[in-house]
Amino acid sequence: MASSLQPTGASALISLTSFGNAEVRRHGQLWFAQLSQAAGANGVEVREELLIDPAQELPALAAYVREQQLHVVYSCPQPLFAMDGNLDTAVLQHAIAASHTLGASWLKMSIGGFAAQSVAHSAQGFAQLQQAIASAQLTLLIENDQTVAAGTVQALQRFFDAADAAGLALPMTFDMGNWHYMGECALQAAQIFGHRVGYVHSKGVQRLPAKWVAVPLAESAAAWRAILRALPSDVPRAIEYPLIGDDLLAVTRHELAVLRNATALQNN
Repeated sequence: MASSLQPTGASALISLTSFGNAEVRRHGQLWFAQLSQAAGANGVEVREELLIDPAQELPALAAYVREQQLHVVYSCPQPLFAMDGNLDTAVLQHAIAASHTLGASWLKMSIGGFAAQSVAHSAQGFAQLQQAIASAQLTLLIENDQTVAAGTVQALQRFFDAADAAGLALPMTFDMGNWHYMGECALQAAQIFGHRVGYVHSKGVQRLPAKWVAVPLAESAAAWRAILRALPSDVPRAIEYPLIGDDLLAVTRHELAVLRNATALQNN
């Protein structure tokens, strides 16, 4: 049975990419899921791009999260829609199968090339998508990524408006940091999309000369508390910024406390 990810007040997860791609590939996501649980996380987000041997790793992760009663989200890096605007049914079925193997009830993806669609293609694609996720008994979370086609306010408004018109109400993964990479205002985006947010990627950002980088919330150059206040407080929030330190367990425990405290203040 798929593990349930229910909205619960201060539910705090960790996206396993937070521990660094090289380290996660070296130790495996199960090792970091165990560390996350020891630090007090309510669950983890498993990242497909960091799996070395999915056939071995996903069942092992599934057994662990089931045993520990952890929430689990499956993150697929491949987008829903191909660059020609058509729903990529092969990618969708692959992501659904992996989610089932993991025991995840929530699947996170971006929209990809949806912007290339005509109205007719849109209706057809949404009908196929609705049937697929209903049959799979999964909740599909749409994330704002770091591309113009799938990470700007305009692109996502167009997508959600079309989905709503087709009778497909999809919740959103709101990535606090990605808006900055796209030159968008994260606070404005929170005000626009807040009513449909079902999951939050919590991260701070700083600007280097050539690019934005993700940092812990307390080190952010952005108004991260204001952004969180504009988002629902009763949906899971996941850390997705670098967790680094000699005592990684202590660092992770501290950052979980920062996130939970911010949520608690919002609820008071």
